[in-house]
Amino acid sequence: MGIISWIIVGALAGWLGSILAGKNSEMGGFANVVVGILGAFIGGLIMRLFGIDGITGFNIWSIIVATLGAFLLLFIVKKAKGVTTEK
Repeated sequence: MGIISWIIVGALAGWLGSILAGKNSEMGGFANVVVGILGAFIGGLIMRLFGIDGITGFNIWSIIVATLGAFLLLFIVKKAKGVTTEK
């Protein structure tokens, strides 16, 4: 994947991950791209641990893996800050 593909997948995954984590209103476009790209690495590593291909190119599977990784990253950051999910 080229850099443009990473940015597009990162933006989509970061945005979807922030929606799932309930942080969409707190994040901007740049933060979504960064979280999405980091999420792609995290999701890819986790998938490799289970023997499954992670990020395979510019396709729906890669966006799903990156979104799950982005959600996991945001969840860990939220827990590390001590913010509870209960209201």
